[in-house]
Amino acid sequence: MFKSIVNAFKTPEIRKKIFYTILLLVLFRLGCFLTIPMVDIIKLQTTMDAGTNSVVGLINVISGGAFSRLSIFAMSITPFITSSIVVQLLGMIVPSLEKMMKEGGEEGRKRIDRLTKVITLVLAIVEAIGIYISYRNSGIFVQSKMTGFMVVISLVAGSQLLAWLGDKITTKGIGNGISMLIFAGIVSSIPSAITQLGSLIVVNGAFNTVGLIKAILLVVAVLILVVGVVFVTLAERRIPVQYSKKVVGRRMVGAQNTHIPIKPALANVMPIIFASSFMTFPAMVIQLFVHNIENTTGFWRVIYNLSIATYSSTAVGWHYTIINAIIYLMLIVGFTYFYTYATFNPAEISSTIKQNGGFIPGIRAGKPTTEYLTNVLTKITLFGALFLAAIAVIPMLARGVGLNTAFGGTSILIVVGVAIELGDQLKSQLVMRHYKGFLEK
Repeated sequence: MFKSIVNAFKTPEIRKKIFYTILLLVLFRLGCFLTIPMVDIIKLQTTMDAGTNSVVGLINVISGGAFSRLSIFAMSITPFITSSIVVQLLGMIVPSLEKMMKEGGEEGRKRIDRLTKVITLVLAIVEAIGIYISYRNSGIFVQSKMTGFMVVISLVAGSQLLAWLGDKITTKGIGNGISMLIFAGIVSSIPSAITQLGSLIVVNGAFNTVGLIKAILLVVAVLILVVGVVFVTLAERRIPVQYSKKVVGRRMVGAQNTHIPIKPALANVMPIIFASSFMTFPAMVIQLFVHNIENTTGFWRVIYNLSIATYSSTAVGWHYTIINAIIYLMLIVGFTYFYTYATFNPAEISSTIKQNGGFIPGIRAGKPTTEYLTNVLTKITLFGALFLAAIAVIPMLARGVGLNTAFGGTSILIVVGVAIELGDQLKSQLVMRHYKGFLEK
């Protein structure tokens, strides 16, 4: 990895891309500290400190603390992510859109991009209005006729700017732009997590032995988690495929042996994002229509507690946390299978193998191949789903021992995944430039 970085900086083209990416990430971090207009800074700090254990925890971590400051990047790139998910789901439902994705070529890709951007803008406006309504009565906004307009337009503009930065990183920089922005936001929260570990060890100026043990256990758990994420991310089941000899034009093409790689973490972090959005959505809606929900009782309070328990186990009873965890884990497993089968279609792969004269040893072509691939995919996906579910529980366990932070399993999964993806991209670009020494161990 270190050798790849050294070789990358030796190449002018790659070095330019790296510096370009770093520059845009620096702009992103600077924007996280630019509070939107019409905000009372002192009141904002008091309100956000009181809501540390609320549903905004994960959003704040992903945004690099921008949400807690109500900066221009407070909404992060969540509208764009949600828009991309919506477009993917529409592609499965709407035949014309599915055809455009598969057969549209460059023009089809441009149309999909335009549709994604339009939906992103609509979602950003709705989310910005929701944020304003949620905090309008908290006193953090300066009272004015233009307050609502200024707040909404600033948040929407910041969200669109982030989407633009992500696109520029993807096209002119290194790595996937959106992933790099999320990566930068999460990494920026590491110092805060370290500070919280220190607060476990030293309490009121005195050394805490129990806190030290908790801190050591958490560090060990994180290291084990990182190793596990790397293992699962890189692991794959290779299904052998053989192709018989055939005539291509006037030439006889010999038999070929290859394989189909199936990864247990094919869906990566997407199921957790889907499940998190599903679980926290009720709390966001309730906050819009029920004033001062934290101090109310009744049905809506129960639903609110169940919703925020995903990231706020210290703010609600353990019975809410247990029920939430069960539903949360079931959703993760369900979304893992949904996303995996949406990405990896056994029937299409089986058809392609048959059309090209291939077969899996010991398995007949056609329907038996489809059934075999489905069976293998189901078993491997179950392992990946259970692994993701275990990762999702890590933040709850951390809060259970007194470490109130959203930097947990999900964050580690994203960081490690982006790091591996970035390393692979650097490797491929270096290989293209004949850096043979890079491949030598």
